[in-house]
Amino acid sequence: MPQLDTPAIVLSTIRYSETSKIVRLATREHGVQSAIAKGALRPRSRFGAALQSLSEGQARLLVKEHRELHTLASFDLLRLHVGLAGDLERYATASALAEVMLRFAPADPHPESYDLLRDALGLLEVAPSAELEALGFRVLWQLVSTLGFAPALDACVRDGTRLPPEGGLAFSTREGGALCPACAAGHGATQLPAEARADLGSLMDAGAALPRLDRRHAESHRRLLARYIRYHLGEGAELPALDFWLRRPWMAA
Repeated sequence: MPQLDTPAIVLSTIRYSETSKIVRLATREHGVQSAIAKGALRPRSRFGAALQSLSEGQARLLVKEHRELHTLASFDLLRLHVGLAGDLERYATASALAEVMLRFAPADPHPESYDLLRDALGLLEVAPSAELEALGFRVLWQLVSTLGFAPALDACVRDGTRLPPEGGLAFSTREGGALCPACAAGHGATQLPAEARADLGSLMDAGAALPRLDRRHAESHRRLLARYIRYHLGEGAELPALDFWLRRPWMAA
């Protein structure tokens, strides 16, 4: 049985029988993989407490060819991200990221998305509270873009017309980004004011300063991002972590 050793992040775990778990892993060299961790629920399991959602480690997989479920031989824990567990907003954002990765990343090598997820979890763990919401927008947009669904912002997504660098913007979730005035007329685009457009551009640019978003603008960006993920990646799938992140119930507490 072929063996794979790879850096991995635990995306989810499901109880399987009285003693085992099925683990979904984001791996750097082999995409998203599923494996059974035999005996993981036993008191003296060799996995110990390593198989927690969002934990990072070095996984050893015993690969069953032509099968979707492999065997997890070992998982050497490298980082547990305990800072995420102590703050509901940090954990909710990280869980939404993991859900997007789990649902839509390929089961083929895609190191770019793995590296982005790993780095984003580290940032979310230590970011100042005042920057956390905007950082969440940025890392989710980055993951969506890395998976091949980056929205067009500088040119019309339908006919390629270059758009002025400033001012309002017609944005169509269905079409995948910006529209020129001629194309926007018949496609039900959302009109982004100049400030919202500038904020979206800053969120998409990893090198730019994070924008300061008031409550109304933050809620608008949150709805836009959630709609975009659902339309282009969701395909009718249930996305409970994304829904929880969208509702922000911790703000009502």
